[in-house]
Amino acid sequence: MAEAASDIAAPSRTFCPRQRRRFVLVAAILASSMGFIDGSVVSIATPAIRATLPATLAEALWINNAYMLFLSSLILIGGAAGDRYGLRRVFMIGICVFTIASLFCAIAPNAEALIVARAVQGIGAAIMVPGSLAIIAKAYPADERGKAIGIWAAASALTTAAGPILGGAALSLIGDAAWRLLFAINLPFGAIALVMLWFLVPPDEATGRRRLDLVGGGLITLALFVLAFGLTGGGGEGSVPGAGAVMLAIGLCAVLVGAFIWWEGRCDAPMVPLSLFANRAFSGANMLTFTLYFGLSAMLFYLPMTVIGGWGITEAAASLMFVPITVMVGLFSGRAGDYADRNGPALPVTAGSLIVAMSYGLLALTAQTQNYWFGVMPLMVLSAFGMALLVSPLSTAVMTSVGDDDTGTASGINNAVSRMAGLVAVAAMGLLAAALYPVVMGGGETSFGEIVENAGPSLARAHADATTRTFSVIAGVTAVLSAVSAIIAWTTLPRSGKGGDAQG
Repeated sequence: MAEAASDIAAPSRTFCPRQRRRFVLVAAILASSMGFIDGSVVSIATPAIRATLPATLAEALWINNAYMLFLSSLILIGGAAGDRYGLRRVFMIGICVFTIASLFCAIAPNAEALIVARAVQGIGAAIMVPGSLAIIAKAYPADERGKAIGIWAAASALTTAAGPILGGAALSLIGDAAWRLLFAINLPFGAIALVMLWFLVPPDEATGRRRLDLVGGGLITLALFVLAFGLTGGGGEGSVPGAGAVMLAIGLCAVLVGAFIWWEGRCDAPMVPLSLFANRAFSGANMLTFTLYFGLSAMLFYLPMTVIGGWGITEAAASLMFVPITVMVGLFSGRAGDYADRNGPALPVTAGSLIVAMSYGLLALTAQTQNYWFGVMPLMVLSAFGMALLVSPLSTAVMTSVGDDDTGTASGINNAVSRMAGLVAVAAMGLLAAALYPVVMGGGETSFGEIVENAGPSLARAHADATTRTFSVIAGVTAVLSAVSAIIAWTTLPRSGKGGDAQG
């Protein structure tokens, strides 16, 4: 095509002619929307899923963890596959796998089927998520790329905020069975994106240079599976893994992680170049990413379960707790990033972590009042402000701690670490909830965060109190980890801008 030839011959090379780039952008936004909506809405829908399938607490954890397991462990391989085989082709494969898996999620007849479908969905997401931004960067020339990425980021923020609200409203208006619609909504999104990419976007050239570290991906996936299985168990009602099983899982996971590190050190094309961790700022940024996102993930998974299943708050009202973080990050992350550029990321990341720790700690203390509007929501706004102070500076710390040639790899590693933190958080705090709730409750047939229907006033009250007290312990753990994040930030991150205090 003449238009394609003229565009590719332009000073800033791109595989996509100008008239077709908008289709790349729309497809990337649709794909990102599927991932963001899936990540935020499932926690709101978990009590409804448990009530309608039905599903035990352990099965509810696996519905989340099956997805996060493959997304977190394979996302770096998904990004490398796009470079090796062509971004358009691999991106379409990821969307196709994710969309088909979403269909099976929507029609799953039982918890076991939903867990399997979620695992496949995680594989699709691991291919799709890194491709959404990468294909924009490859389709747009350098002088137009910033605007396109800005549109993509704004649309992603909008879907992140709107997804839980619309999902919560559907669950409140239609009933618990509406959780199936939350997966089914991916079908038209995925179909439109695939049609655009297939018919309206030309294929890009595959480099064929990057090799896929399948051995490394297999080792880290197996390590995370062993850990998650050891902490969560097989899914039976009331089955809490014993101390021996937990220690065995942790030990086996450590062995597999050691094998992963050994392999990465000798592999010619490692998914995680170990040399990057020689930089103290890079290592510190990833350590505090793990502790921070452990707390955030635990809070956003177990707090909705507490207020919906324990307190009887509607899904529509509970979904509003996701809004402050989107609003606050939109309002303050740019300013925090500018400050980090001038003065270094240590102070804003430390301050933000301390604010998050304080909000979680106060929530652990005040949850006993079971006051959603004047107890939970103000503290979620406070924690969102803390996250807004640190999100952009933390990205700055990761990017400025490595050379220009390694920024993409460094960003991918940090993204994977945050998702692994979410997996471990849900599994570990699930073990805590499964063990503590029956002790507080004094036995019985109910479990943490379960919607108890047709219960008498005394049972409902006891269930609410046991759920609340269990959640308070979870919130306390997240507060401590957020405070640890502040210590790591202050002792490892640069305290001056422009790399002036880079630490090797």
